[in-house]
Amino acid sequence: MQIKLKPGATLPTYQTEGAAGMDLHALLDTPFLLAPGKRFYVPTGVFIAIPPGFEGHIRPRSGLALRHGITTLSGTIDSDYRGELKAGLINLGEEDLVICSGERVAQIVFSPIVRMSLVQVDELDETVRGEGGFGSTGV
Repeated sequence: MQIKLKPGATLPTYQTEGAAGMDLHALLDTPFLLAPGKRFYVPTGVFIAIPPGFEGHIRPRSGLALRHGITTLSGTIDSDYRGELKAGLINLGEEDLVICSGERVAQIVFSPIVRMSLVQVDELDETVRGEGGFGSTGV
């Protein structure tokens, strides 16, 4: 996969042999304060060319989520996108978090994509679950 970096950006890397995601690092001119309940798209200085048939998905880092309540605003990176990767973060915690350049803020996971063809019908086939939604199959 091709990658282009802005000066000062950090190359995304897998932190362990079994890691599913590559860590993304912030690329900021100055530290940014992310207050509780606020959102911020953190620039990474990373541009990638994902091969057709694949997507990248920006996901939270479990340590930030557990310690600070920081999670990501779901983000799919399509194979034809060539802009800078930005990690959409939201602070669900109770305290401010200062984000500095170089810090690991999210991860990107790559997955194959299956494209479907849709056929409009008047009714759908029946299943045991039917229209049962959230919590319908148990706790």
